[in-house]
Amino acid sequence: MTTAAADADIHAALSGVTRVYPETIATPPVHALGPLDLELKRGEFFAVVGPSGCGKSTLLEVLAGLQQPTAGTVMFEGRTVSGKVPDGIGVVFQEDASFPWMTVWDNAAFGLRRNGVATAEIRRRVDDALAFMGLTEFARAYPAQLSGGMRQRVCISRTLVLQPRLILLDEPFGALDAQTRLLMGDEVLRLWRRTGATVLLITHALDEAAMLSDRIGAMSARPGRFLDIVVTGWSRERDSKIVSEPQFGEITGRLWEDLRGESLKSLGHPGMAAG
Repeated sequence: MTTAAADADIHAALSGVTRVYPETIATPPVHALGPLDLELKRGEFFAVVGPSGCGKSTLLEVLAGLQQPTAGTVMFEGRTVSGKVPDGIGVVFQEDASFPWMTVWDNAAFGLRRNGVATAEIRRRVDDALAFMGLTEFARAYPAQLSGGMRQRVCISRTLVLQPRLILLDEPFGALDAQTRLLMGDEVLRLWRRTGATVLLITHALDEAAMLSDRIGAMSARPGRFLDIVVTGWSRERDSKIVSEPQFGEITGRLWEDLRGESLKSLGHPGMAAG
């Protein structure tokens, strides 16, 4: 592959990125992240795992333009990310971000209406997204009438209609039970295959990362840096059935080997981490 072709294959990149939260009256400065480098390949599914407080969500927010790095550069599609979420990036958070006073349909349409998209195009995109996410029959329901998994599908639909080329998922299934998480993982894989988007997932769940991803970045305790990048080798047509594959256990085992000591450090047990 030529240098130009290799560069074109890089969809987003962080180079020498650090994030330090400044001192406040109540707290000293906190070095949350980095320095770290990351290149996301166009169309890949990349997951980030690491101990609590290691800077996973900070990494996502810096990449999204929701936070500014203290040092280093952030690029998306060849342009510097600075000060706001660029067009082409969609973000889904763990918290239920649906508007309780709006129907499912109106929730999904919210961003398009705010952007001034034509009514007919809004109708086409929203109807298509709700059908894809299995929500058509609930289009006139309100979030309070839905399960947690269905409400998260609403939030994903609201991002999907914006047709993002890079989708950032910040522990979107963290509040769901294990079985529902697996099924929602299948939905996200379908979404990824259909759109061709690049996906970055932040998760605490090693099994979720192992099932969904092409590559997984294992992060150290704070300040977060990448200790290991694991290539899963899965087919693009994968689904939750792969959890029974021997390779699945090997991947999760390697991730836990990477992270066990770092997790103990984050809990304040450096001596245990060394054992």
